[in-house]
Amino acid sequence: AEPGARPLHIAIVIERFVPNAGSVPNARSAPNAGFVPNAGGVENTAWQVARELRRQGERVTVVARAFDEAAYASLPADQRPERVVLRVPTAWQPTRELAFSRAAARATSDARFDLVHGFARTRHQDLYRAGGGSHAEYLHHMYGPAGRALRALSPRHRVLQAIEGAVFRDPHQWIQCASRLVSRALIGRHGVDPTRIHLLPNGVDVARHRSAAADGDSLRRQWLDRDPSAERLWLLPGSGFRRKGLPVVLDAIERLADPGLRLLVAGRDDPGPWQRRVARRGLTGRIHFLGPRRDLPALYHAVDGVVLPTRYDAFANVTLEAAATGTPIVTTATNGAAEWLGEGVLIVDDPDDAEAFATALASLHDDAVRRRRGEAAARAARALDWSSHVKSLRRLYAARVGRSEAGTAAR
Repeated sequence: AEPGARPLHIAIVIERFVPNAGSVPNARSAPNAGFVPNAGGVENTAWQVARELRRQGERVTVVARAFDEAAYASLPADQRPERVVLRVPTAWQPTRELAFSRAAARATSDARFDLVHGFARTRHQDLYRAGGGSHAEYLHHMYGPAGRALRALSPRHRVLQAIEGAVFRDPHQWIQCASRLVSRALIGRHGVDPTRIHLLPNGVDVARHRSAAADGDSLRRQWLDRDPSAERLWLLPGSGFRRKGLPVVLDAIERLADPGLRLLVAGRDDPGPWQRRVARRGLTGRIHFLGPRRDLPALYHAVDGVVLPTRYDAFANVTLEAAATGTPIVTTATNGAAEWLGEGVLIVDDPDDAEAFATALASLHDDAVRRRRGEAAARAARALDWSSHVKSLRRLYAARVGRSEAGTAAR
């Protein structure tokens, strides 16, 4: 907090307070292809925000149903938030979502908090982080109108859309968006008042990603030693290979007919059906499934570029992480992170346009072109560090608290 000012008491609401692999001091750093990261994008964002808020002098209480005890204990005292553990049923996701929302509302309803910042799908908060965009928009991009209508009948999808819809209709809640892709959907599809929407891109640990350069060089040498005919390495990072656009990349690689190109696929999914598809296309030996990785920063440094034809990502953190390592990126206009990466990213408008992706990959064949793109990506990422992100959040908190106090005084 500013000198002489009382620190704000912020409640961070998140289902699981766990860090991503590599973001905890003293964590194991050795690559492990079988390692399953213990957090996704929203969990890691809440983790980074909570600890950075504490470091910058605010008081923070995390309200969650699960904590990574070892990681929590490893935090320095000036980064460790207080915590409230909620007991909710977890066996069935629709019940869990509803129960967590209600329990979080009860836990944050007293006057001890200056502001409640929701990182999960919860009905009641002062500031709601729409980190995944809107669920209705996700269903639209993934399944189209017919598929969306069918999935809207499932209890899980109905609960998620009901909670979000209630938040979007509530004029008293502010909404934090990481991209204009999301804000446009909230305004156009859900009729949210634009004055309630506050745009703030996600952050990235720039130092951590830059420091992995030597490990990346070592990985690249190992890979090229094993496969002397490989000349260019591309990485598709992300779990759920269909949504991340693997079919389109396979089509693009087949069109390129470049025998020196290799695609490394890192993330959680069953590789079996994809390996069979690769074999049918005659691409065996050129497409490699690595499984979940804890050493993504090194992988970014090891490859020539990252390709992510995602069908819908409110903000694909992997593209910002790759940018922090100076790696050029090819992705879609339906990836909100692309808005922030300037000339470091090549954007394909249609996520199903394999020909456009083949052209984009071919345009980065030249080392000098890749280097210029990568340098531009690194410059963009440096402006999006976590310290700057949280400073912007604190200004937003102050504006929200000031507005609330003014409203209370008027009444």
